[in-house]
Amino acid sequence: MSSAPFTYEPVGATRDDLTHCPPGFRPLLVRTRLGEGHEIFHRAAEAVMSWEMHRALGVGLDATADRAAPGVDVTVTLAGVIKAPCRIIWTTEEPRRAGWAYGTLEGHPECGEEAFVVDRTGDGTVWLTVAAFSRPTKWYARVGGPATRGFQHAYARRCGAVLRRLCEQRPEA
Repeated sequence: MSSAPFTYEPVGATRDDLTHCPPGFRPLLVRTRLGEGHEIFHRAAEAVMSWEMHRALGVGLDATADRAAPGVDVTVTLAGVIKAPCRIIWTTEEPRRAGWAYGTLEGHPECGEEAFVVDRTGDGTVWLTVAAFSRPTKWYARVGGPATRGFQHAYARRCGAVLRRLCEQRPEA
């Protein structure tokens, strides 16, 4: 774990309210229905907490631990060249809710926070919510403008599609 400072304030803002977007940041909120029932919830929660969802996305992922936990450093590599260093800020593993958020560190093309949360509603439906607030820091993220935002939304939708596929697969015995 490094001691590098986060590149934004307020760190941890997604913990209590996934829809919170501080002034000066752009919000992102994408919710995907994964299925129904305890088995789907358990499978989805494990895939999110163990990085399996991210690895199945096809992005590079280097983490200082096998599971998400506060203080774990994570670097996501996109297109083999864009490195996005982050640190896990908070995690939750409850009977009907599991997930985590990371915040950006120096070198990330954006600054802000992103959360990946699986929840099981009262009727048993299981959802993945990807929520974030961010603003560009690198020149290519700023120049990308609407295309950068489109990429972020497409990435969040792909997280949901990949996780739904993982939940449909039977785990190997």
